[in-house]
Amino acid sequence: MTKKKKQKFTFPQAVLEPVKTFLTEELNKITKQVAQVEKDDPFANEDRVNENAKPDMEADEQFGHARAKAISGQLNKKIIQIKKALARVKVGQYGICEKCGQFINTKRLMVYPETTKCVKCREKEV
Repeated sequence: MTKKKKQKFTFPQAVLEPVKTFLTEELNKITKQVAQVEKDDPFANEDRVNENAKPDMEADEQFGHARAKAISGQLNKKIIQIKKALARVKVGQYGICEKCGQFINTKRLMVYPETTKCVKCREKEV
């Protein structure tokens, strides 16, 4: 049995530079969103201990905290994906599936620019 060799494709740096700029801007925007979500977390408010006079206050705080954690968790996953895509831009592998080595469909990249896998390989994972 012979293993299929991964083909070595690369995009020109001139094509990757706007992608890098876009991803960097997205990373900065999402990082600011995470900071804001964490700031808005009711558990981050030091005065909350003194404000628990209302019986429904604890439930509101619990819900707000759970919501903030869920949102920041999703945003942190997105940050990791963007950093991974930026690393692939740096080494010239952006837009190439990390599993099969084929080009990722440009429509997929336009919708999900931080993707590192083609549709076929992603579907195999799910």
